[in-house]
Amino acid sequence: MSWQTYVDEHLMCDIDGTGQHLTSAAILGLDGTIWAQSSKFPQFKPEEMKGVITEFNEPGTLAPTGMFIAGAKYMVIQGEPQAVIRGKKGAGGICIKKTGQAMVMGIYDEPVAPGQCNKVVEGLGDYLIDQGM
Repeated sequence: MSWQTYVDEHLMCDIDGTGQHLTSAAILGLDGTIWAQSSKFPQFKPEEMKGVITEFNEPGTLAPTGMFIAGAKYMVIQGEPQAVIRGKKGAGGICIKKTGQAMVMGIYDEPVAPGQCNKVVEGLGDYLIDQGM
């Protein structure tokens, strides 16, 4: 299965049969290179991705300043050190799951709830981990 298929069929899927979808999603290498992305995934700056990578390696670094993706600031909320970063911005947010070789990202907005996004993103991340990815 191609990385784009994972994005299209597993991240941008109909969530729990509700007809709701993530706003955008991507799978990136641990160095921040994009492997596959949805059509509306925002263009991020290299320094923004460096901040995300640093947060995975040194949890707590983004909490004081927030996390920036394509210039949008997300307040960093509970996650799992070195495994999951979650951010909130207004009625929406972001979830990033780190696997052995990649980062799975999902961005959502209302009516999608944070838990729905987390389930989709972390579920695919856990699957990739189980597959040795």
